[in-house]
Amino acid sequence: MSDTEIVQQQQPRLPAAPPAAAPPPGSTTASQLPADRYLNRELSWLDFNARVLALAEDHSEPLLERAKFLAIFASNLDEFYMVRVAGLKRRATAGLSVRSADGLSPTEQLELIAAATQELASRHARVFLDDVQPALVEQGIAIIGWSDLDDDERRRLSGYFQDQVFPVLTPLAVDPAHPFPYISGLSLNLAVTVKDSDNGGEHFARVKVPDNVDRFVRVRRSTPAVPGRAAAALRDGDPAVSSLAAFLPMEDLIAAHLDQLFPGMDVVEHHSFRITRNADFEVDEDRDEDLLQALERELARRRFGSPVRLEVSDDMTEHMLDLLLRELDVDPGDVIQVPGLLDLSCLWQVYGVDRPALKDAPYVPTTPPAFGERETPRNVFAALREGDVLVHHPYDSFSTSVQRFIEQAAADPQVLAIKQTLYRTSGDSPIVNALIDAAEAGKQVVALVEIKARFDEQANIKWARALEQAGVHVVYGLIGLKTHCKTCLVVRREGATIRRYCHIGTGNYNPKTARLYEDVGLLTAAPEIGADLTDLFNSLTGYSRKASYRNLLVAPTGVRAGIIERIQREVELAEQGLPARIRMKANAIVDEQVIDALYRASQAGVPVQIVVRGICGLRPGVAGMSENIEVRSILGRFLEHSRVMHFQAQDEYWIGSADMMHRNLDRRVEVMAQVKDPKLCEQLTVTFDSALYPTTRCWVLQPDGTWQARPTPEEVAELGEQVRDHQEFLMRLRRPDQQ
Repeated sequence: MSDTEIVQQQQPRLPAAPPAAAPPPGSTTASQLPADRYLNRELSWLDFNARVLALAEDHSEPLLERAKFLAIFASNLDEFYMVRVAGLKRRATAGLSVRSADGLSPTEQLELIAAATQELASRHARVFLDDVQPALVEQGIAIIGWSDLDDDERRRLSGYFQDQVFPVLTPLAVDPAHPFPYISGLSLNLAVTVKDSDNGGEHFARVKVPDNVDRFVRVRRSTPAVPGRAAAALRDGDPAVSSLAAFLPMEDLIAAHLDQLFPGMDVVEHHSFRITRNADFEVDEDRDEDLLQALERELARRRFGSPVRLEVSDDMTEHMLDLLLRELDVDPGDVIQVPGLLDLSCLWQVYGVDRPALKDAPYVPTTPPAFGERETPRNVFAALREGDVLVHHPYDSFSTSVQRFIEQAAADPQVLAIKQTLYRTSGDSPIVNALIDAAEAGKQVVALVEIKARFDEQANIKWARALEQAGVHVVYGLIGLKTHCKTCLVVRREGATIRRYCHIGTGNYNPKTARLYEDVGLLTAAPEIGADLTDLFNSLTGYSRKASYRNLLVAPTGVRAGIIERIQREVELAEQGLPARIRMKANAIVDEQVIDALYRASQAGVPVQIVVRGICGLRPGVAGMSENIEVRSILGRFLEHSRVMHFQAQDEYWIGSADMMHRNLDRRVEVMAQVKDPKLCEQLTVTFDSALYPTTRCWVLQPDGTWQARPTPEEVAELGEQVRDHQEFLMRLRRPDQQ
């Protein structure tokens, strides 16, 4: 029985796409689409992060996974402020009146973001303080304060403070001889008021919490801070609770010893604060001849970006807050008051506790059958000569498919050349090592390393230099564009002929994220794909001005136009009476031209089903405009990252690296490839059918821009089925032995 048959057998109520009807009389034409047809992309992103927070609130998730989602929420919000809010502030300060697609000015958007963020930050803190933290204590994992320690623990930690922490601290006073110190972005700090015991004068000082040590100090103890189930389980010898874990925040340890930093002074008050700075920047590629040096210069400037957010503990006094606002030049509207701990991304350290029962059960990816078994691998090139292979990570192993493809190419004496794009990779990358091995073996190796990949710039500069030193031809792409496509081309001599093997994917060549990110990739020996990738690499490395390709859609010239053309073709085929449907899966959909094309398809009666992880600027379910459009969002154990499109009347599936955003379609090199093999298309059909199954757990976008959790209890009762987890379903298809 095929995967498609399995899915269809289990979903008798999943409706087939009905034949599309012609637009009803009097329907809205494309030129009459309403002005309010777009949702704000910044507020949509905040809604996405709220869905991440909802996973932390979900009691059906394992406890440490809930803590992990709290950490992810915090990191997401940091990056949002460093990039998106910073950009809006820059426009507002410069007096640029460019409005968003939904008609809001930068200032209006900033006001809405500030209000929404304060609400989310308070909710985030309360989920931790009132729900997750007490549940952790019950399981013997406690984040404690100095006052929770007994005398022996205080003596031990005071010794640790003296030996390991005190020597690296630098208290910075603020007075006429000491100007207010520079506060680096995302650093955690203590704002301290001290009083001179001789004259009673009060002074402000700042103490930076070291960022080169763990945020939490592990406390050895035999009993939890608060008795709970873990204490009883430990007493009863339950093997699932073999130890207790207590964590003391570093700022609490420092605060308890402030008298040693300010001898002769009385500590009046201390409060935590944290500032976020603009981390976005532009490199003048026309002016700078050496892009590498220019980027390194800009990276050094990043730490001095202007402040965009000030987080403070909610017990901070008004006097101290006023001082910080004045000295840091922060607008009061950019202050976020946080109950409890600041920067809950530190919960990754708590997640590291060895408590498997409080985490998702491990999943071991499978090796695609075409490539043999993990222990007895088959030659990848021989497999691809028999047919294309579609890999779906993390369900399919990256290491025994894509990584093996590149490693076998590096070791194969018949391989003449390897050409690859690298956008992000891991710190100890086997992909980079394989390219180095290939170059040292005398192969022609070209690596396009995107050194402008945001927040990975420094790592990519390191890889670029290591590759250059090994003899790899390293290029940095095209001026004015980021190279975001995920492509690899292997040229191999086979007798008297030359054959090209290709990989085109939706995710980075990163073995670590491939275990966490959901992505698809096409491995093929199709001559027409090899010819297209050869032309693409010639454009990326030389002076070719290739604008069109035989079998690929390539941005910035071809992806948007190709997608809109296929949307319109779906409408035309629907008008001829063919059953039509458009299904799209992406991280973000905000490009107005693509959205308008989907509105026109909906008006023509074509069903449009969208699965989007993050931002969506499309407003579904509006009568006369988008009543045939459904938008879902699925979040879970793995980060949904693949970009896939299905045009049913044309019987076409496309995969690639591009999201429906201006930056992807206009300012990046992106590649989308058609999956033609019917068996591989069937795999993608299974994925779409599962994601769109009536009882699959998801959020559904409403016409007013709000998201509703689905299915509702009433829908579950009506369908007579259990709620399905999309990712668990796909894991069971691959590894029924692990369930």
